[in-house]
Amino acid sequence: MPGDRRAEELPDGPAPPGADVPVLPDYAERVLEVAELIPAGRVMTYGDIAEWLEEGGPRQVGRVMALYGGAVPWWRVVRADGVPLPGQEREALAHYHAEGTPLRETTAASRRQGHIPRIDIRRARWDGKAG
Repeated sequence: MPGDRRAEELPDGPAPPGADVPVLPDYAERVLEVAELIPAGRVMTYGDIAEWLEEGGPRQVGRVMALYGGAVPWWRVVRADGVPLPGQEREALAHYHAEGTPLRETTAASRRQGHIPRIDIRRARWDGKAG
């Protein structure tokens, strides 16, 4: 994300210097930094990020993403079962298609109208290494 996540935007623009602006907790900052590293077309689970950071767990990462994740590629941080974020399925799916994120093959049962495919975690998972 361009700019400093610590400078919360006010309705009229950035907070003036010296204003009392909430600061992101250190753990939240680190979670968001990892989310920004995930390449397009790849994903990490909430648990993957916690393991990478060697702190917290999937629920703590999920909480950070729920509170602060709107400014990072949130669709790349997913549940371990590959189900897109509830309530944001269509928006996430648009990102997955645009980025070429591997999705599970469709089956006869999943061809019904409105079905949202799952991410193919085995093919889409990023291990945190470059390349």
